Amino acid sequence: MKILVWYLHGGWMQAFLSGSHEYLVPAEPGRDMPPLPPHARRIEAAELAGVDVDLVVLQRIEELEWAESLLGRRPGRDVPAVFVEHNTPKHSPVAERHFLSDRTDIPVVHVTHFNRLIWDCGSAPTVVIEHGIPDPGQQYTGAVEALGVVINEPVRRGRVTGTDLLPAFASAGRLDCFGIATDRLPAALDLGPDRLRIVGDLPTERLHAELAQRRAYVHPMRWTSLGLSLLEAMFLGMPVLVLDATEAARAVPPEAGARSADPAELVATADLLLLDPDEAHRRGAVAREAAIARYGLRRFLDDWDAVLADTRDAHTRRARARVDAPHLITEGASS
Repeated sequence: MKILVWYLHGGWMQAFLSGSHEYLVPAEPGRDMPPLPPHARRIEAAELAGVDVDLVVLQRIEELEWAESLLGRRPGRDVPAVFVEHNTPKHSPVAERHFLSDRTDIPVVHVTHFNRLIWDCGSAPTVVIEHGIPDPGQQYTGAVEALGVVINEPVRRGRVTGTDLLPAFASAGRLDCFGIATDRLPAALDLGPDRLRIVGDLPTERLHAELAQRRAYVHPMRWTSLGLSLLEAMFLGMPVLVLDATEAARAVPPEAGARSADPAELVATADLLLLDPDEAHRRGAVAREAAIARYGLRRFLDDWDAVLADTRDAHTRRARARVDAPHLITEGASS
């Protein structure tokens, strides 16, 4: 298929673009785009007017309007489309209605089972395609007696990402922080360099190499979808200390490090792993095995191939039904 998709959520996108389809990725003013996999190409907006795409993959509300403007066709009605929901609800965790709720022409693809459970999508078709990770290989050494954590914009996001829990982990051993805008953390948490070291935002390969040297990975997220950085740490062979929230129970066996809704239990395990490298390696091996079993790239791409084909076929059936019996078809959801 020829698929139109905007570049968003870099780790997820690189996995998605690794498939066998032809991917057209629109350029956006002011947004950088990293090198794309072989089957994907950047395309200027002006070029899309004459392109007959087979399906649109949406990830933001505004992309509905953008796609219609660029293609001259309405997603769902005139061209097959799916919407990937990467996030947990932002306002009302149980009652929040998805903006596509009750539309029957655009399936909502959730990245975790927890997300599908929590979002109210009404009668909209929904499916879960769990993350897929290109295996970076066993890189864990744990040689650096410190804890690693990856959080983008931890000060702005605050309690959502468990930023307030970081000082407790830093009491067990030095906490090395990776991610965007982590330079604001020392002042926000009032922690010195002996307890908190800022590494910053690194390219993926360098991030993996640096992170794998830390003794254990800390995942303090309260209310986000399952973080790719957590899965990457598990693939690297790191033991993980995970707040038991959202999708964590499905993704992380306790033997892979520790998983608890009580941060004190996680901090106690951090103490143990910092003192016992052999135990850290043992638990890290469990983490890697679990990640490979559930979050492999091939399974992810196969799941996506199935959903894309189903979406295209369902769109074809609806189009034929409109032609065969227009007086019986009511598509208020897409009008």
